[in-house]
Order: sequence, then C-alpha cells, then structure tokens
Amino acid sequence: MRLGINLGYWGAGMDGDNLAVAQEADRLGYDVCWAAEAYGSDAPTVLAWVAAQTESIDVGSAILQIPARQPAMTAMTAATLDSLSGGRFRLGLGVSGPQVSEGWYGVTFDKPLSRTREYVEIVRRAMSRERLTYEGEHWTLPLPGGPGKPIKLTVHPQREHIPLYIAAIGPKNLEQTGEIADGALLIFPSADHLEDTAIRHIRAGREKAGKSMDGFDVCPTLPLAVGDDVAGLADMFRPYTALYVGGMGSRKQNFYNQLARRMGYEKEAAEIQDKYLAGDKDGAAAAVPHQLIDSTTLLGSVERIADRMQAYAAAGVTTLTLAPAGFTLDERLAALRAGTDALERSGLA
Repeated sequence: MRLGINLGYWGAGMDGDNLAVAQEADRLGYDVCWAAEAYGSDAPTVLAWVAAQTESIDVGSAILQIPARQPAMTAMTAATLDSLSGGRFRLGLGVSGPQVSEGWYGVTFDKPLSRTREYVEIVRRAMSRERLTYEGEHWTLPLPGGPGKPIKLTVHPQREHIPLYIAAIGPKNLEQTGEIADGALLIFPSADHLEDTAIRHIRAGREKAGKSMDGFDVCPTLPLAVGDDVAGLADMFRPYTALYVGGMGSRKQNFYNQLARRMGYEKEAAEIQDKYLAGDKDGAAAAVPHQLIDSTTLLGSVERIADRMQAYAAAGVTTLTLAPAGFTLDERLAALRAGTDALERSGLA
C-alpha cells in the first residue's frame, strides 16, 4: 500500500506551510500529493507550483470540477501539467455538488452519471491527440452547422496514458468509476464498511468492463493526528465531519449524509443535518458520534495507526491519502513522519 497526502484547499493562510508539507512528503517518499478546489483556489495553479518545487512525488487534482471546465480544456490542462511535471500528473475529476455547480458555475446539476461518462470519453480522446469529434447527449464536437472543425491537441503529454481518477460516493457512481476510470477518490472511508459502501460497487464496474481490480487505485483520504488522547484528537474533527454530513449540499441531496446513513448512522446523520441546517453548528458537531470520526480518520499512537493501516489494506485500499493535522507546521510535519513510521511498522511499505 502506498501513501499520499492531501493539501486540501489553498488560500486559507497556510500556503507556505502546505508547500513545506508537500516537500517533506516528497523527501519521505510519499507517492502522490493531491490538491482540491471548490469555489476558492483552483487546483491546477497549486499543482504547478508544487510540482515546480518537488522532485519525484506525483501531483494530482482531487478534484478538477466537471462543471467548471469544458472537457477539452481539462485535457489541455492535464497534458500541460504532465509535461511540466515530467510525467507526474494524475487527473482527478468530480461533478462537485448542486450548490456549487448551479450557484457558482451556473451549470445545471442533472444527469451526473452520463455527464461524467461523456466528459471522461472526450478528455481521453483529446489527450490521445486524435482529431476531436464527439456526439453525445451533453456535448457535440464540432458543433453542427458552424465553422468548427475537428482539431487535435498540440501539446504532447509526457506519458501516453495519464491516470484518471473519479471522486465517487454513491453506489451507481462508484460502479461507473470502476468501469471507466483508473482509480477512485473516496472520502469518509471506514475500513469496516469499505467493502459494502465502495469496493463491491467498484468491482461490479470493473467486471462490467471485463476487468479485474488489478491495477485499479482505491484511494481514500483520511485525516491523520498523532497522540495518546484519541477522544481529544477525534474532537478536532467534529466540525469537519459535521460540515460534510450536515451542511454539504441540500437536505435532499447531501452525498456525505447518505454515506453516513449507509454506514449505519441513520439517526445520527439526520440529527446532525437538522442541527446544522438550523444554524446550530456547535450542536451538529456535538451530535457526531465518536465512532464515526474514529473509523474515518487515523488517530492515536503510531502503533494504533499502523494497525488501522493494515485494516485498510485488507479492505482493498491501494493508496492511503493522509491529511496531516496540526495547529503548527511542526505538528503537521511530525504527523507526516508518523505516517511513514506507521506504514513501516505495519509491514505494508
């Protein structure tokens, strides 16, 4: 099992620290460094900056938002980043959510599965450097009846095949991800529930495409905090979990709330959402069960984290992405080093 890091969103006042974390991960031999975007910093600019100041670690988008860019633009970005980084770019895609898609980008959040499938097909076709033509439900290239003509990408990516990941939560999206992608980006993963909530759906998609799980990268992100007080460490992540389970999306369309319900927290997920949407964020955080936090993070001593890593590897994880927590840069760097130590102690390195 490999290790990655997730720097999250840029522009929160820790940009210099984030670069130092990426550089230390590079020195320690971490496999990939991911950066996110929502409605603040964009991922490609951050990844170009990190790639220019690291040597061997891959850089990946987790995610580039599908409603933010036409697929040909994403192919251009991927090819450029792969070329500039010396073949170290990984393309992670996702549909985002209805609030961001419609409120920020003005793109209707409908038919996310078919939209994602067409997007991936166009991106891959463009990156292959064949003349781009496509006829689908959501995109037609070139537009009929106009001056447009089939064009091919002029930039040569470093590699023939840039790894493509999809951020997936729901069963249907997970199955399609297994069918059309090289990897899945997962969030709030519990080793105890991973087979039922994710792996079996991905496997079904792989089988549908006539493929096995060999070579498919199961890549969940887990916050990491090291210390003896597991309960106290878990409390650090109460606001984070409450935000996603309670407030990320609408009452009817919150993918993270639905995931918590599938993990057996149906009553608790409803309470967290009710309080969060009523403006009681503190109450929502207090309502998050300790076990939900503990099972979807890596907390405690290096030995405890090593045991948890073994459980994730046994559940089918191939790249474990860590989000090292801390109030200072030194604490985050210490957590990063503890992740390496834990992997070595687990025997999975």
